[in-house]
Amino acid sequence: MLIAISSYLLISCLLLWGCSGGYSFTGASIPPGAKTISVATFPNYAATVNPQLSQKLSDDLRQMFASQTSLTVISDDGDLQVSGEIVGYDTRASALSSSDEVSMNRLTITIKVRFVNTVDPDADFEQTFSRYRDYAASQDFSSVESGLVTEIVAELCEDVFNKSVVNW
Repeated sequence: MLIAISSYLLISCLLLWGCSGGYSFTGASIPPGAKTISVATFPNYAATVNPQLSQKLSDDLRQMFASQTSLTVISDDGDLQVSGEIVGYDTRASALSSSDEVSMNRLTITIKVRFVNTVDPDADFEQTFSRYRDYAASQDFSSVESGLVTEIVAELCEDVFNKSVVNW
């Protein structure tokens, strides 16, 4: 009986050890040879520029990779490399009331992302991601902008993270 339990524990440990190379509990699938990731600062080329957006997006992406993978975030030339730019920051009317007045506005942020995987070049991609949030037209944009940006950036970071290292 003791031998059976010991054998079971040994096999369980070996299975866990053998599978530890490329998977994390966040669902990230990291190639076994990848140890580092670099996330370049995203320059802001949108027609309307939010001065904090570039730094916030870049920092939040770095933080997501650092906290949800075993990769070490470095400044340049990582095994995995994320770069890109902010190409859109727009607020427009999104809904009209019954009296044809604007009732809702929409803030949309669009980014273009390049991902390079030096370990598995077949995983490289270049893609545009866009997310938005609606807010009441009666609200002053400057009073809700920070909260909207935080929510949109969180979703954009998830999109980039999932496309980069989550193979569903």
